[in-house]
Amino acid sequence: MSPDKRARQRAKPKAKAPSTVTVKTKPSADDAHDIAYFALTDGSSPARDFVNGLPSTPRAQMRACLVAVAAAPPKRFAGGGYWEAMHGEMTGWFEVRIDTALAGGAGKIHHRLFCRLDYEAEGRERPLLVAVMGMSKAYRTTFTASDYAKVQELGEEYFASNPRSII
Repeated sequence: MSPDKRARQRAKPKAKAPSTVTVKTKPSADDAHDIAYFALTDGSSPARDFVNGLPSTPRAQMRACLVAVAAAPPKRFAGGGYWEAMHGEMTGWFEVRIDTALAGGAGKIHHRLFCRLDYEAEGRERPLLVAVMGMSKAYRTTFTASDYAKVQELGEEYFASNPRSII
């Protein structure tokens, strides 16, 4: 076959976009997040108290998960079952899931830390991954509607003030 003698259109280099300055006005979901614990008016923190009350192994796993999720950031974290978005009535919430086996192989305990992402906190350069409350339950059981209502109530209390009440 002989070479094609037709003129070929050569790819022209694309024009560079004019340089623009991007002004960041608020934290983005693409930013790494800071970890915070919601604090009640009496200074206590249901989430921090929950995590601190866990046995050493699940406590360390839960803290490590929070750090990994915050650094990823959360929307890019491949959870592997440890970080999950909630659905239904709990849409907008996330949970850190850690399971532990009971002594003697008598079953498992599910530990759950309920979290929210906050992009509107005053005075914060980075968005917040906020641990609001934690609970544990027996293996293959569910939390009650009133359990979830308590979590949502605390979430509403958290978002009610800005600057936020955090530790």
